[in-house]
Parts: sequence; structure tokens; C-alpha cells
Amino acid sequence: MATTTPTEGDVRHGVLLVEDEDATRHYLAEAIGRHPALDVRASCSDLASARAALASFMPEVLLTDLALPDGDGITLIREVKKQYPTCECMVISVFGTESRVLAAIQAGATGYLLKDESNERIGEAIVSLLNGGSPMSPAIARHVLDRVQTQPAQGDTGIALTAREVDILTGLAKGFTYLELAEQTTISVHTVGTHIKNIYRKLEVCSRSEAVFEAVQRGLIRF
Repeated sequence: MATTTPTEGDVRHGVLLVEDEDATRHYLAEAIGRHPALDVRASCSDLASARAALASFMPEVLLTDLALPDGDGITLIREVKKQYPTCECMVISVFGTESRVLAAIQAGATGYLLKDESNERIGEAIVSLLNGGSPMSPAIARHVLDRVQTQPAQGDTGIALTAREVDILTGLAKGFTYLELAEQTTISVHTVGTHIKNIYRKLEVCSRSEAVFEAVQRGLIRF
């Protein structure tokens, strides 16, 4: 496991990188390190070393592959969200099947990139994630939209969302940031945050991805 340290005076967000292939891991670490707002605090090749890293520091972002030699990236996402609920989790993988995408989102991932993304895109996507977005490769976003569009209405779910909460939840599903939601609904970013907390409470979830997944499953939002 390799670590890096930010320069004194820098405000850089700590990233935990988990990728089993050496060449790919070095490429991703270099791509992330090029962004002035990001710092790879730990670079791990398997689930065991990732767990050891998590015992020593709290990452702001987890970027993980799904296929690891001693486990599954989805398992790691669940563990990270349980240990550090505020940590943003993003998948980077060659696996882009609908089942894997939805499983990662349900586990707590709020971003999903395929490994053919450019190195510039990788850094930008992580920063977007930190700013409240849900960056996804186009093919991944298509899976999510197809699932939402074909999901049948579930009828009365017993959960009462206000019209404003439905608007905000729909925006979250589309990957809008808090600022973009505030601009679209002509309310403050603080008020957007309050609505989102109420949505989480009603749906009994703790992340954007879980809220969107539950809302789609229950037929509360449609596109």
C-alpha cells in the first residue's frame, strides 16, 4: 500500500483507491494526483489492505474496483458507508451490467465510471461527487434511466412526500448538485439540504443513491 501526503497549505480531499491490477492502480493514482483538489491518501490492491487503511484514516472518497482478489468492491462500499457515512463512494470498473450497477448503487455508491474514461474525466468526476453530483459514464447512466423508465408504479406506499420533495428527489436521481437543485426550485441551498434530510428520514435511508433506489422501487418518482 502506497500513501501520499498533501503539501502544507493545500486543501486537498483524501481519496482511498482500491484496484487490484498494478498498472491500472498506478494510472488511476496518477490521474487523481494531477487534480489540485485531490490527494490519494492510500492506494490498495485488495480488500484486506483497504480495511487496514480504513482503520488508520477516514477518506472523503472511496474509488474502488468491483472485482478484488479477496472479495467484492460492493462489500467494501457497504463497510465504508457503515463506518464513515459521509464518505462518498464511486465505482470504477470494466463491469457495466445493469445488475452490478444497481447492486453498487444500493450498497451506497453515488458514482460509477467505466475504466475507459480519460484521466482528466476521473479527477473531474471525483470533484463532482464531492460537490453533490452523481457522476456516471454514459453507458451506466443509460442503465439507471432504463430501469427508472420501466419501473412500474407501486401504488400507495404509505410514504407521503411533498411535491417539493418529489421535485428534489427527481433532481437527485438525475445527478443534480445541491446548488443546481436550489437554482431550479428557487430556494436556498440550506433549504434543499433540509428537504433532503426529510426525504432520508421518510425513506429510512442515509445517502442519495439509497434514496433514489428506494424511490424508484416504490414508484415515488418517474421520468
